[in-house]
Amino acid sequence: MTMAVLGKRYYGGGSDSEANEFKQVMRDIVYLCGKNLIDFLPILQRVDLFRTEKRMAALREKMDKFLQGLVDENRRKLGEEKEEEEEEEEDLLNLQREEPEFLTDQILKGIILVILIGGTDTVATAIEWAMALLLNHPEVMTKLGAEIASRVGQERLVSELDLSNLAYLNHVIDETLRLYPPAPLLGVHQASEDCSVGGYDVRKGTILMVNAWAIHRDPEVWENPTEFVPERFEGGGEGCCKSFPFGLGRRGCPGVAVANRVMGLVLGCLVQGFEWERIGMGAVDMTEGLGLTLPRVEPLNVMCKPRDLATSLLVEPLDL
Repeated sequence: MTMAVLGKRYYGGGSDSEANEFKQVMRDIVYLCGKNLIDFLPILQRVDLFRTEKRMAALREKMDKFLQGLVDENRRKLGEEKEEEEEEEEDLLNLQREEPEFLTDQILKGIILVILIGGTDTVATAIEWAMALLLNHPEVMTKLGAEIASRVGQERLVSELDLSNLAYLNHVIDETLRLYPPAPLLGVHQASEDCSVGGYDVRKGTILMVNAWAIHRDPEVWENPTEFVPERFEGGGEGCCKSFPFGLGRRGCPGVAVANRVMGLVLGCLVQGFEWERIGMGAVDMTEGLGLTLPRVEPLNVMCKPRDLATSLLVEPLDL
């Protein structure tokens, strides 16, 4: 996502202070945005009991400085490349030159922040939940591995073109998103006119939040709602029309296609390239933590053994 939006990668750690700063800022954003009680109880606006407001103000300043640096850096690069290239690419900075009064730096930074929040931590969190579920259900892991072995093999990695032929992989992703939607309360909505929702009269301008987590686990809607059963999505089963982790309609997440592809590729490659085992005899802890994107209380910590395909790639890294 950072390569697509910013033209550079942020990964690794150690001495890479810029990558560490980026990852820490993103973690702080999704954590604080998900635990601000004032969003749910406006009466608390007068008293910042947990100093959340002050921490968010400091984070806003830090994030604004970080994003402004990225915008300025790309603006400098654009100026250097413009002298060498005759044809301009249609990117936001070029559009800003055409409409500077509308596409201000503040708007640019807002667009970047929304894309990064919506497309980075959400996908990483969903993949972590999927791996935890697979480790707690080894029969599902075995079935998924068999599908990948039969339709892709061990001569090459799973590719984007394979995803449409890996039905069970897609069902595993769908069931993971049902049980642990990355955005459990979806996006915030506002009633555009007086209406009735679930038997309640809602006035125009009222803030509405959809609890997808609760709906996905409603025993009146789902059979065995808390069980991990990817098969429920097979052949137009019960899950196909009742699960909406990305929202629905015009306000649905525009990144659903990208998210499903990235999750499919990463999860498929992890299962294809490694043998996975839990640490200890007990099941992986599935306790949920606080945050905007439903994080785990304890980060997933497991053991893996590379298969022949992964071993060859680790010995001879791909040219990225």
